Amino acid sequence: MKTQIIIVLLVVFVLGCNSNTEEVKMDKDIESEKIIRTIDNWNEGWNKKDVELAISDYSEDTDWTNAFGDRMQSKSELRALLKEIFAMDFVMEGIDNYQNDDVQFLTDNIALLRSTNIRTGQKWSDGTVMNDRYIHHLRVYQKINNEWKITDHMISQAQEKK
Repeated sequence: MKTQIIIVLLVVFVLGCNSNTEEVKMDKDIESEKIIRTIDNWNEGWNKKDVELAISDYSEDTDWTNAFGDRMQSKSELRALLKEIFAMDFVMEGIDNYQNDDVQFLTDNIALLRSTNIRTGQKWSDGTVMNDRYIHHLRVYQKINNEWKITDHMISQAQEKK
């Protein structure tokens, strides 16, 4: 009888240990919302000409390329470029309209965010208004220290430069 009780207690202990070591499943809806919120930081940073807010969700070794082919390979390089861009009033003209946010999880720690921005009213350096720009973004995120950070960001559009 004593042996049977010990065996039962051992089985209960082992089963209890196994249930505690199971991984908690990621809530993709909550994580998607966190990722999509980074677009708000980017937009608010642009609207306020606040470089630090605009780049707050980027990793230190981010790889960023815009629709005009400018490539920055660190957060520091991106910071320097945005300081230049934010000083150009004609670039800052216009209204952003983000849509079609699509988050895809490759793993629990890596995700892609595809989005489209229809930018209206932006100007060229000579002051003329650009046609509406259909700008496509592809951002790669990695969960670093429990925060989603942008490691890669590719911006594209199918319009010719003026």
